[in-house]
Amino acid sequence: MTDDPSRRSVLGLLGAAPLMASTGREPAAAGRSLEAYDDYIRDLADQDRFSGTVLVAHRGRVVLSRAYGMADRERKIPNGPDTIYALASASKPFTGLAIVQLAQQGRLRFHEKLSTYLDGFPPDVGAVTVHQMLTHTGGMTDPTNSAGGGDKILNSIEEAEAEGRKQAREQKLRFVPGTRKEYASMGYNVLGEIVAAVSGMPFHEYMREHVFQPAGMRRSAYYTRPQWLDDERIAHPYMLQEDGSRIDGVRNLDKGGTIGVKGSNSARGFIGAGGGNAFASASDLLRFAWALKNHKLLNRAYTEMWLSPKISGPSPGVPDPRRGESFHAYGPIAPIFNNQRLITHGGGIAGGSTNWSVYLDTEWTAVVLCNYDLRDLQQIIEQEREAIAG
Repeated sequence: MTDDPSRRSVLGLLGAAPLMASTGREPAAAGRSLEAYDDYIRDLADQDRFSGTVLVAHRGRVVLSRAYGMADRERKIPNGPDTIYALASASKPFTGLAIVQLAQQGRLRFHEKLSTYLDGFPPDVGAVTVHQMLTHTGGMTDPTNSAGGGDKILNSIEEAEAEGRKQAREQKLRFVPGTRKEYASMGYNVLGEIVAAVSGMPFHEYMREHVFQPAGMRRSAYYTRPQWLDDERIAHPYMLQEDGSRIDGVRNLDKGGTIGVKGSNSARGFIGAGGGNAFASASDLLRFAWALKNHKLLNRAYTEMWLSPKISGPSPGVPDPRRGESFHAYGPIAPIFNNQRLITHGGGIAGGSTNWSVYLDTEWTAVVLCNYDLRDLQQIIEQEREAIAG
């Protein structure tokens, strides 16, 4: 593969201020490890096992930026450093942040029940608290057909919102709220509905005005399916099929993926919801990290509330003695690796695999955005951790 401009390292400075002083490796010390990480991603791309954008930055300065594959094969548009991707569940922390913004303003409280803000739920579901939904301890369902998953094709924002409300109110709890932790996208869809009810704004408009714009995330939004189809800046999802081929999910709503929930296709849902599928570029996610560090989205106290560990859970992947206990915060996952704190979240849809991480103690930010559904995402994250915090 030739070294074209989309593959060269990009150096830039966003002027990020650290949450705390750096105690980890500096770019010069991390150089060899980052070269190995870079080579690893390139090898995957050469085997057509990765299509997308990766970014690594230190103190706001981009140290590594690469793009591989095609954003739109039909129109021959390559992925680039500013290509926009569907984030899947990697956008859940945005929903949690919106809830914490409203709490900072005194407009909701974490101990309050769901029924305080929304109606139409069975009594046991209505008794789930905001805190429990944020920390995946509410017993709600997963996987969630977020605002129009499954086979149903939705064709407007209004229809998607109505379908999401219907699914939320038809769910049955899997366990007594607060007795254990199990990942539940439905809880975050309901949190998105609470954001809309408390703010008086449609969820996607609230997020644009109060999260993306203040963070300088100019390319980020909850795009609709027609925008996903037509906007040349947005990568199309290429869903792996049983025969090894990949199909454009936006152009083939009758088709679904084979990894994860069989037959799923998030493009059928028209627009994302609190549970997932905001869209962002790698550079916008770096701007998000900058905005957090500079308290552009929450004040200092509520920033710490949003990102600090709340509930523990098992760590994913192969056991590693450097991996500490994994926690969930109010949106992000908050693990410890090699005695360093992170906030992070990944996501997966048919034709999409994403992850972003902020290394709080060492001032690194790393982003992986892919328009393939990957079996290798966890291995990519392991390589990233090794390069930055190993």
